Amino acid sequence: MAQIFDRSSNALARMSLILTGLIVIALGVTLDSLQRSPWVTRQGQRPDQPVPFSHKHHVQGLGLQCQYCHVTVEKSSYAGIPPTKTCINCHSQIWTNAGLLEPVRHSWATGESLVWTKVHDLPDYVYFNHSIHVNKGLGCASCHGRVDLMPLMYQQNTLQMEWCLNCHRDPAKNLRPVSQVYNMAWQGPSTDKPVWCSVSDEKSGKPTAQSVDCLTTEPGKTDVASLDLNSVRLPGVSAQAGAGMAMPVPVSYTKFTSQRDLGNFLIDHYKIRKPNELSSCEVCHR
Repeated sequence: MAQIFDRSSNALARMSLILTGLIVIALGVTLDSLQRSPWVTRQGQRPDQPVPFSHKHHVQGLGLQCQYCHVTVEKSSYAGIPPTKTCINCHSQIWTNAGLLEPVRHSWATGESLVWTKVHDLPDYVYFNHSIHVNKGLGCASCHGRVDLMPLMYQQNTLQMEWCLNCHRDPAKNLRPVSQVYNMAWQGPSTDKPVWCSVSDEKSGKPTAQSVDCLTTEPGKTDVASLDLNSVRLPGVSAQAGAGMAMPVPVSYTKFTSQRDLGNFLIDHYKIRKPNELSSCEVCHR
């Protein structure tokens, strides 16, 4: 009986299996790349807005603070979008007839809110609390990029889960003193530009970040610690009374010359939970 398949069919079958495997792998890589692409994440895209608002002009050019427009940034789960009145506070006096601001004037006259297109739009199943990140030393630029250099607002990062997890697994690389949260140009301490931090008055019920004081200039030196309290005599105070008075103790500052050391210091004193302490999925997902 003649063979149905030629001997070369074995090689053809092997090549078919290899080719099928390569196609599956290529398809997986393609889908993964597509899922991470700006077409899906909208990273770098500048959506159309009712008014071409320039953060660069208002932040860098005019010096407006983030909190002036985003009033709930430190106390709410969302930063908030400014009402029309915030715009009118200035634009009732300047650029009063500008064509670009006609939607603002129409909104103010009719009471209809401007419909802005949300740039950083997370899925509905993700719970993100804006205030806790700001109050724990995460700067605006860490997530939103250099907003002060954006003529038109766009999404700097992917906002995908892996991007969030990369920060939560190693928050030290992004943490900064809360006094520098709104400093868009913050680059972290270095040998040439160290940062000095101190901790004082840690109490339960008090925001942990308020117990940490950081300076970008070397703190002034004092000789109070070297004073002999028994030799100090205040005018009008007896020696016995003066001996019982406590002199102010100088604050001890720690010098940091690397972002890693500063970040680890802030993790400890801001009481930031470690990845293994985030045991509930409901921290982020609701």
